[in-house]
Amino acid sequence: MDLWFDVRDDSAVVLDSETFTGHVEFDIAAPTLVKQGNWGDYARGAKFALQKRFQLSRGIKGVIKGSLPVGGLSSSAAVLIAYVMAFAKANSITLAQFEVMKIASEAEREYIGLNNGLLDQACIALGKKDQLLMLDCESNEYRLIPKSPEMPEFEFGIFFSGLTRSLMSSDYNLRVTECKTAAWIVQAYENVPLKEHGKTFLRDVSEGMFKRHRDEMPPRFVRRAEHFFSEHKRVREGITAWETGNLEWFGSLSKASCESSIHNYECGSPELIAIYEAMLTTDGIYGGRFSGAGFKGACIALVDPSKKESIEKEITEKYLAKFPQYKNSFKVFFCKSDDGARFV
Repeated sequence: MDLWFDVRDDSAVVLDSETFTGHVEFDIAAPTLVKQGNWGDYARGAKFALQKRFQLSRGIKGVIKGSLPVGGLSSSAAVLIAYVMAFAKANSITLAQFEVMKIASEAEREYIGLNNGLLDQACIALGKKDQLLMLDCESNEYRLIPKSPEMPEFEFGIFFSGLTRSLMSSDYNLRVTECKTAAWIVQAYENVPLKEHGKTFLRDVSEGMFKRHRDEMPPRFVRRAEHFFSEHKRVREGITAWETGNLEWFGSLSKASCESSIHNYECGSPELIAIYEAMLTTDGIYGGRFSGAGFKGACIALVDPSKKESIEKEITEKYLAKFPQYKNSFKVFFCKSDDGARFV
C-alpha cells in the first residue's frame, strides 16, 4: 500500500484514492467529526488519535493506492499507519515505530469501532525482511527473529476469494466479546474478583483453570477458549520451528491454526474454506490459513517458489469449480517478505 503526498501550507487534508471512488477533504486543525461512512474515515481516525496527543496545523494533499485486494490483508491497519506517519511528518512530529503502531491501533478501536488488538499494526510498523515478529500483547515486548540459514526458500501465496469484507460488518467484534465472556465465566467459577467486561481477557485465566470448568461452560464459550489456548501453544512452537528452519513444521502449525479457526473460533466463509481445503491437497504448499480474522477476504500460504505456476493453476481450478461466479474477481499473488512501513 502506497500513500503519495505533499505537505500543504494550510490545514486542509485533500485525498484521492486509486482504489475507491470519491474525494475526501477535511481540516486537520478542527475537531474530528463523526464517521462519514466512506474510505476517508481512516484518515479522520488517524487525525483523531493524533489530536489526542499533539496539536495539528498542517495538512497534506495525497493519493492512496493498494497493490493487493481489500479484505483480509490488514488493509485497514496499513492505511491507518500510513496516515499517522504522513500527518506526523507534515506537523514535524517524531514518532517511534511502536508509537505509530499504538496510535493507529487506537484510531481503529476508538474511531473506526473495531475491537482488535495490536497484531496487524505491529506487523506493519515493526516488521523486517526475512524476520519473524514475536509480540507479547500483554507486556508489549517484542523481538525480531532472523530466518534460519537452514530454512528452504519460500514465498507467500495470497489467494483472494473475490469476496471483499469489512470486519465492522462481520462477527469479528462478537468473537472478541465471546472470548471476554469465556474468561469471565472461568473467573466466576474460580471465585476470582471480576474486572469490567471490556478489560477482561482470556490471558487473565490459566489453561488449568479453564480445564477445571470446561464441562460446566456453554459449548460456544468452550470453543472460543480452546482456540485461544491452542493458538498460544502454536505460537510458541512456531517460534522454535522458525528458529530451526523447519518450514514443514511451521507450515503444519499454520494449517492447525486454520482448522481451529474454522471449528473453534467459527470464522471463515464457504469461499475461504474452499480455498483452504484446496491448499491442503496442492503440491508445493507448506501450509497456510485464513489471512487476518478470516471473515471473507483471502487465504495466505507458504509456498515453494519453484512451483508457483502449478500452484496458481491448481488452486484456481479447484476454487472456480466450486465458485464460478468469482471468475473475474478471484486473484492469486506471490510475494516475498519486506521491511515494514517507511518513507521512500
